[in-house]
Amino acid sequence: MTETLRLHYAPDNASLCVRIALEELGLPYQTTLVDRSKEAQRSAAYLALNPNGLIPVLETPHGPVFETAAILLWLADRSGKLMPPPDGPDRAHALQWLFWLSNTLHATQRMLFYPNQYSVGNIEPLRIVTRKRLVAKLDLLNTARNAAWIDAEDATALGCYLGPLLRWCAIYGGSPDWYDLDRWPRLRDFAKRVEQRPAVIRVARAEGLGATPFSAPQPCDPPEGSAV
Repeated sequence: MTETLRLHYAPDNASLCVRIALEELGLPYQTTLVDRSKEAQRSAAYLALNPNGLIPVLETPHGPVFETAAILLWLADRSGKLMPPPDGPDRAHALQWLFWLSNTLHATQRMLFYPNQYSVGNIEPLRIVTRKRLVAKLDLLNTARNAAWIDAEDATALGCYLGPLLRWCAIYGGSPDWYDLDRWPRLRDFAKRVEQRPAVIRVARAEGLGATPFSAPQPCDPPEGSAV
């Protein structure tokens, strides 16, 4: 794949997962900032790319692609890397975890980060329940026997997705008391290992994420744009 791609992104948003994958693959790409401080994701121009008004969008020679997991899968299949091939014996296992990250872990996080979109009135009960649910999901992931990708040395689409998800639990989860990465040693080791990859270091520098973006994250200090 030699075409230049364009990633519509905001720092420390879901586009982070895609940007890491692009760097891991060594693909030529350009970035276009979606200025969240001006709600650019709701502009007519952006909605023409993604009618959901969510970040990211990846512009490709075949048209724009939205949804983080879909973009990661598109990149993997086009490059032949980061995921098992479509006819490979491990494909189903990788797909189930990709959809789990997207439909379960990430979707649950959104309920914590944007509770007003899911409840009216007092939102604290929703936050309490959601934090408990996230802890249970991370417990599951930490001990899952059929998730060897967590321990892999090589880059995977799943790892590109999980690293930012761990980061966001620590930074955007509200009360800091519920999330302690040391509770999940397998995930902690994953975070420390992945954040030392050259591709992740490049992305962390580009978006102002600091030296330990997954294992001990701090709020981002990006050169452009806003995370929220």
